[in-house]
Amino acid sequence: MRVAAAVNLTADQQTQLQAWARGRRVAARLVERSRIILLAAEGKQDVEIAALLSIPRQKAARWRKRFLARGLAGLEKDAPRAGRPRSITSRKARQVVAKTTQTLPANATQWSTRAMAQAAGLSEASVRRIWKAHGLKPHRVATFKLSNDPQFVEKLEDIVGLYLNPPEHAVVLSLDEKSQIQALDRTQPGLPLKKGRLQTMTHDYKRHGTTTLFAALNILNGKVLGTCMDKHRHQEWLRFLRLIDRQTPADQVVHLIVDNYATHKHPKVQRWLARHKRFQVHFTPTSASWLNMIERFFRDLTANRVRRGVFRSVSELQAAIDAYIQQHNEQPKPFVWTAKASDILEKVKRGRAALHKLQSA
Repeated sequence: MRVAAAVNLTADQQTQLQAWARGRRVAARLVERSRIILLAAEGKQDVEIAALLSIPRQKAARWRKRFLARGLAGLEKDAPRAGRPRSITSRKARQVVAKTTQTLPANATQWSTRAMAQAAGLSEASVRRIWKAHGLKPHRVATFKLSNDPQFVEKLEDIVGLYLNPPEHAVVLSLDEKSQIQALDRTQPGLPLKKGRLQTMTHDYKRHGTTTLFAALNILNGKVLGTCMDKHRHQEWLRFLRLIDRQTPADQVVHLIVDNYATHKHPKVQRWLARHKRFQVHFTPTSASWLNMIERFFRDLTANRVRRGVFRSVSELQAAIDAYIQQHNEQPKPFVWTAKASDILEKVKRGRAALHKLQSA
């Protein structure tokens, strides 16, 4: 029988190979190679090693030979692989990245793979690979809005403080109105979801009117108090505040987190709040409605119940919204706020610095 070359390890090599073989954060291929060499150092042949590690015999022989020729370094790095050499140099890839991020095509607002391929003299597949390697997605755009409120810091810390450390023996409500919810009916019935086919829905629709949802999210228990009204003036806002007054314990302070919509600051609303001292209003900074947790509930309502719903009347839409709120309140789950005010301020600071850099360029 053919005998494989013997493997003799130094103390340092033995220690390093054992560390690699037992390492939990070591690449799996390096773990396997280390075990092969350790078994070979015990005098085992390639056939025995292959049986113990459930690998081909040729693999055990290859790494024995590699270790004898190059030592530990031969196990860490793979040998150069065969194949066609790169046809796109790093310089060419950098040129594509620079052109994508710093220029625009003559007849469009963003680059497409076809346009970039023609401009750079490459194939569309090559452009896609370069974009993917550098995380570029010219076809997508993200929206943003930095608040210019002079009291941004104070309002931010106030509201985040209510989320993270709500006061004891008090009710904290995030409230707002979701206006112009449309009762839309489709012009033709769609087909249901089935194996191998998406649910279908006509692109056009019939309008049957709109409604406005006034809703308040209890920060502590996640329950929602909501009601639908035809309009969203200060009169309807006052009706909603009176509803909250009736539905909350009279001996508790009520903290209201609202945005800066003019209806919320109407003189009649202010007079009502002055007469009801237990209501304390906390306004979000301008252009920062994302601080209001009720917006998260509105998003879920739209995605889960309204967007793909079929409503033949406003009353049918209102009934669907009421049923959704009722079902939500049967097993409420509070939205947990995790971002600290300092973290948000740091992110806003970076955004303002980047915006200032662009404006001054």
